[in-house]
Amino acid sequence: MPGVLISLGIGIVFQVLGWETNWFSSGLGAHLTWTVPFAFLIVLGVFNRFNPAYEEAARDLGASDNRTFWEIVFPLIVPSLIGVGLLAFTLSYDEFIRTSLVSGQNNTLPLEIFGMTTNVTSPALYALGTLTTLFSFAMIAIAFITFQTLGKQQKQ
Repeated sequence: MPGVLISLGIGIVFQVLGWETNWFSSGLGAHLTWTVPFAFLIVLGVFNRFNPAYEEAARDLGASDNRTFWEIVFPLIVPSLIGVGLLAFTLSYDEFIRTSLVSGQNNTLPLEIFGMTTNVTSPALYALGTLTTLFSFAMIAIAFITFQTLGKQQKQ
């Protein structure tokens, strides 16, 4: 489904119900309709290869459900959760059309960048491009360091 139709539908629903459109309500809903299916497919793949014997072994050794989740399941799925978060951020950041119809009065960063490209290009546009690239690389570096740390903890 094209993003413009989803955004238009969400915008109309908010207007009919008398709700104010904002980036954190209607904008978030528009982006979640785009990113959640991808996240679901990735997490589904992770859980399909997950071995339930790990949980059974933890319960046989007397671990509670909470402890089993936090010490067995969560460390095994956290790399996929980080990957899903990075993918969702990347997919959502690129969806200008979805945001433009439902963001309300305040612009998001991609809308501001698009607004800067319609006028005379200023150095601020290049500075924003540099900052967003550095932010993306920082997120990838944090994810990589987290993977390395979790890998070392699992080996011990």
